[in-house]
Amino acid sequence: MTLSFWRYAHLALALFSSIFLLLASVTGIILAVDAVQEKTLPYKAENFNKITLGETLPILKKAYPEITELSVDYNQFVTLQAIDEDGNDVNAYIDPKTGKALGTPVKKSEFIKWINSFHRSLFLHEAGRFFVGVISFCLLLISLSGFVLVLKRQRGIRNFFSKVIKEYFAQYYHVVLGRLALIPILIIALTGTYLSLERFNFFMGEEKAKPVKTELSAKAKTTSIFKTTLLADVKKIEFPFTDDPEEYYIIELKDREVEVNQVTGALISEKLSPMTAQYAALSLDLHTGRINGIWAVILAIACINILFFIYSGFAITLKRRSSRIKNKFKAHESTFILLVGSENGSSFRFANAISKQLIGHGHKVFITELNRFSVYPKAEHIIVFSSTHGLGDAPSNGNKFKALLEKQNQEQKIKYSVVGFGSKSYPDFCGFAIEIDNLLAKQNWAERYLELQTVNDKSAVEFVEWVKLWSAKTGIQLATTPSLYNHVPKGLDKLMVLDKTPISDTEHTFILTLRANSRTKFASGDLLAIYPANDSRERLYSIGNHSGNIQLVVKLHPNGLGSGYLNNLEPGNTIKARIIKNPAFHLPKKASKVAFISNGTGIAPFLGMIEQNKAKKEIHLYSGFRMITPTLMAYKKFAGIMIQKEHLEHFHVALSREAEHIYVMDLIKNDAVFFMNLLKSDGVIMICGSLAMQKDVEIVLDEICLSNGTKTLLEYKENGQLLTDCY
Repeated sequence: MTLSFWRYAHLALALFSSIFLLLASVTGIILAVDAVQEKTLPYKAENFNKITLGETLPILKKAYPEITELSVDYNQFVTLQAIDEDGNDVNAYIDPKTGKALGTPVKKSEFIKWINSFHRSLFLHEAGRFFVGVISFCLLLISLSGFVLVLKRQRGIRNFFSKVIKEYFAQYYHVVLGRLALIPILIIALTGTYLSLERFNFFMGEEKAKPVKTELSAKAKTTSIFKTTLLADVKKIEFPFTDDPEEYYIIELKDREVEVNQVTGALISEKLSPMTAQYAALSLDLHTGRINGIWAVILAIACINILFFIYSGFAITLKRRSSRIKNKFKAHESTFILLVGSENGSSFRFANAISKQLIGHGHKVFITELNRFSVYPKAEHIIVFSSTHGLGDAPSNGNKFKALLEKQNQEQKIKYSVVGFGSKSYPDFCGFAIEIDNLLAKQNWAERYLELQTVNDKSAVEFVEWVKLWSAKTGIQLATTPSLYNHVPKGLDKLMVLDKTPISDTEHTFILTLRANSRTKFASGDLLAIYPANDSRERLYSIGNHSGNIQLVVKLHPNGLGSGYLNNLEPGNTIKARIIKNPAFHLPKKASKVAFISNGTGIAPFLGMIEQNKAKKEIHLYSGFRMITPTLMAYKKFAGIMIQKEHLEHFHVALSREAEHIYVMDLIKNDAVFFMNLLKSDGVIMICGSLAMQKDVEIVLDEICLSNGTKTLLEYKENGQLLTDCY
């Protein structure tokens, strides 16, 4: 509920102010570029911040017989209005050290004046200034609500700058760039709001906004201000008309205005500027970037980011809305309830297809996630479409279903059917769907309508088998054409096979090297998705970057769809696939010490990371194999070269089918002290391979942590010190 509040607040504010923020950002970029361009003009004296009035005033009075006014602008360009020795009027930028004229002050172009006026008030005068203030305040609220959303996403301030999982382009860079641009955008919004409020005397009345005269100390009346005041602190000096001691300098500093005896430099009077005026000047400096070229560049980049946030924010919203469940009927009035458990949304595709057809037949249908299971007073049929995550675990939107099932007791008998989605490559094929089927069978209100049906690899053909059975029993004719339920991926990259190592009776693992086009960007730890049957069945492989090419290690399984397809490839062949960015499993940039743990095919990304370890981080590789094979010997040769280059510290090998029967967990136990010291010194452990191996390794590591009385392994994992990519 809290997350929804911040998300809707963030969206509502963005919707309200988006057009005006777009206009303000574009004009802000132009004004920031203009501020930077002004800094390139050659009118600023060297070591300007060290020049005192005592140094420059005598020089100027000597060079110019009559001086009216001297002013210092925000660029620290000194402008002098005077009459020279020839009687000519002077209005020029000067060098305060020599009095030499450097150039003529140039007025802002009409275009910049137009942009500045539009940026400030949208050409609506005072009403426009007020409205721009409101938009600035909206930007402040958008920034704060965005900050809260990132905190909730990253689970606290400690993880604010930790890695962001890349789901898609707009989402990833909306978060990443939002974190980087947060402070500049907050400053833009806060200063813009303050300037608008100050403009309308929000903080104090007109009388209180006037300068305040102060009592001078005896020391101030006798000490020369010329010796202690820097020219950099001056905004304007009005020179006395004559040499009469009764004529004074009127000097406007950044925080006050003073009258100064032209002979002694002693203060005659002093008026302090109100704090609101000082804050307004500071806000204007920060808001425009006029005082510092680097800050102006940062502001321009922040404005560009605001434009991107407008695009990416709406892209996220549209994508989120497109993937929302759209129900024509309410839950309490529907006779068919479709419950979906899915980790990545693919199961929804099948459920939606069934929902549309049932509605077409005149039935009231309600579709929802397993975690939203409730009481359905008019339900006659419940159909569950659920995938399985991990080793027989529930998908993220179904992990509360078992608890809800115990609480929400239906009042009438309801027929149920369960369709499980999974992959036979895993031992726990459709494990969670089987569990749901058994749980429903124990409910006194539930009546099994069909035996559990399973679908391997999102196969539309296998799903149609369930459709036929269900249609035959209900008498509701649903479509039995597989293409209606199939999903063929689009926009795949074309990859060429460069090399493939052979397999034999003892060697069931092969190394495949692929070349992508120059525009395809990838890193070791990313995933390669292939579609062997040119349908929705997808196979994922962790990849390494080997000399700019994609390298993966594949184990050939009997009747394996993906491994069999890849094994039949020959050098020169091309395949279509897509690279899935996986930044959460890239080589950590900050960690100085890293331990890689793998078995079999999980070694592929680690080989690439080691090869690209140009920073020479201390890397230890722990890998488990069955026996010594030519592939293992190739790994050892590669490791030897990397050790010589200081890219790798040590290669630890466990052989489970050789005489000693050593597993990778045994290697970890033997080096328990090393792993404990690595975690204590903020090092990172990365695991890639099978889920079974991951669980065994995590049990050993957790035991090591507990025996040393330190944090639990879960705490190290939450701190980003344990990274996994296992299947």
